[in-house]
Amino acid sequence: MTQNQQDVLAAVAHMTQSFMDNSIADVMRSYEAQATVLFEPATPVSEAPMLEQMFTGMAALNPVFEYPAGHEVVVNGDLAIHIAPWTMTGTMPDGQAVSQNGLSVAVLRRQEDGSWKLVIDNPHGGRLLATE
Repeated sequence: MTQNQQDVLAAVAHMTQSFMDNSIADVMRSYEAQATVLFEPATPVSEAPMLEQMFTGMAALNPVFEYPAGHEVVVNGDLAIHIAPWTMTGTMPDGQAVSQNGLSVAVLRRQEDGSWKLVIDNPHGGRLLATE
């Protein structure tokens, strides 16, 4: 794995850990100011206050994310794509267990300081695959 690929993977890992730690400010710093996240399939959200609200609501589940099949990272210049199947377990406010899974497809851009930030984050990238 190249240094760029490692740096992209580290940026994604930092965002994921910040989310699991309920550090929403750190989660928000992992994204560019005009980033787009799909919290629900085919429903992009790009407004920072709404992103923060959605992340805060989801963090209330005390989510634990795992990437059981690993990660694929492709870098081309200052752009990168991260693809990884994920699983999430958590607890609803009423104590009910919840679990989800999906395929994360995320685009990152290298910043002027050399760091990587998410630009597009679609955790529902697998929804278009046939389920039959």
